[in-house]
Amino acid sequence: MMKQEDLQQIALRGISEQQVEKQLHQFETGFPFLRLQSAAAIGNGIVAPSAADCEHYSQLWNQYKQGGEHRIVKFVPASGAASRMFKDMFAFEEAAYDKPETKFEKEFFEHIRQFAFREELCKKCRQNEGKNIRTLLEEGNYKAIVRNMLDAKGLNYGQLPKGLLLFHNYEEGPRTPMEEHLVEAALYAQSGGVARIHFTVSHDHLQLFKQLVEQKKPYYEEKFGVKYDITFSEQKPSTDTIAANPDNTPFRNEDGSLLFRPGGHGALIENLNDIDADVVFVKNIDNVVPDRLKADTVAWKQTLAGLLVEMQQRAFGYLQLLDTGAYTHAQLEEIIRFVQHDLCCRKADIKELEDAELVIYLHSKLNRPMRVCGVVKNVGEPGGGPFLAYNPDGTVSLQILESSQIDKSNADYMRMFNEGTHFNPVDLVCAVRNYKGEPFNLPEYVDPNTGFISQKSKNGRELKALELPGLWNGAMSNWNTIFVEVPLTTFNPVKTVNDLLRAEHQ
Repeated sequence: MMKQEDLQQIALRGISEQQVEKQLHQFETGFPFLRLQSAAAIGNGIVAPSAADCEHYSQLWNQYKQGGEHRIVKFVPASGAASRMFKDMFAFEEAAYDKPETKFEKEFFEHIRQFAFREELCKKCRQNEGKNIRTLLEEGNYKAIVRNMLDAKGLNYGQLPKGLLLFHNYEEGPRTPMEEHLVEAALYAQSGGVARIHFTVSHDHLQLFKQLVEQKKPYYEEKFGVKYDITFSEQKPSTDTIAANPDNTPFRNEDGSLLFRPGGHGALIENLNDIDADVVFVKNIDNVVPDRLKADTVAWKQTLAGLLVEMQQRAFGYLQLLDTGAYTHAQLEEIIRFVQHDLCCRKADIKELEDAELVIYLHSKLNRPMRVCGVVKNVGEPGGGPFLAYNPDGTVSLQILESSQIDKSNADYMRMFNEGTHFNPVDLVCAVRNYKGEPFNLPEYVDPNTGFISQKSKNGRELKALELPGLWNGAMSNWNTIFVEVPLTTFNPVKTVNDLLRAEHQ
């Protein structure tokens, strides 16, 4: 039973009592696994454009963004802390030994001069230890270097978000991922001389992001001849989810209050919904490269965006035709081919529908948000992949699925997952207005049955956490989706600090 204080706590977060009751019920029932038809592959849900196609789509995109009448925004989830990047170095700091022993630790110290943050780290070492990095290494005082990198008295990299770390070296000075996204926006996402970027950040780091933007924006505006419109938002408290005990009762803090936890990146569908835009690029904060390697990124972003524009224009034309009522049977068949072949949204009994039913069905399938997703060849990275999956209405459509959404006791499904040829690098271009120019209400297109439950702990007590449908998974389940194979050169995430030593980040 909820106490009066519980109801007040819930109301303060902007959550209804019914939502909390539903979440507690979900802990009891769990989430259904998705039914799969097959993994997507080239020729079966994944498009592999030719060089001529890429040129065509790039031209389309450049025409679309000329003049500035279309509003384009680059949306960058940037709230993630970098603590996981330094997991191995935290372990070394706590280890019983003082000299690097693991392969990871040895690689870090052997190549420490190559990190873009080395100069700043050296300053902190001189300030706090009275010695530079070289002297500390000669003395074997490796842990002092790590402390100055991770701790608050030093660079504080153990607590900062990835977006504010120094990633890449340049002659004019090192750059953070946030700055690399400013550069990308100027190169492919500006319209009418304005580059709009929206970062989702944590409350604790909002001011640090704003300070860095104010410091760096004039330099990049002059360098690229653009004006930046940079905005920020935080994950809404109303998207937090209640935590539960192992017996599915509400988990309570020591003071008796309910524990709420962030609902995962799926909560950002609310932030995305607040964006005023025609087209939105979505890309993770850590998937950036130095300028010398940006050509591929820019070329493929333009290809994805041009394909989106072409597909959206076709969908809009068909919707307007359906609205007139003056269509021929041949035109209906053309629309069916578009929905089934180009959008890969398939209905087994579509031929059994009467024309009136068919028109309603086609209209509902066309009139929804659209996304073009870059996918890369699978190289063993953990994460989701492109699939053809069944929807609650019996149709089949393209989805990005995580392993947690797949029934591991189903041998066929596990074979599909393990033999999948492609991987999701989070490389999306989204169209979020309908054919009448009105913004879609994006939360209406979430499949609420695609969340998942994970096991966590707090202060040594076990708890169950509920994750909302992921932003590019269930939160976009009812969007129209097109998958496009993009080269691995466009996918360069930084998951550990030593990833910054890879050639792509040097």
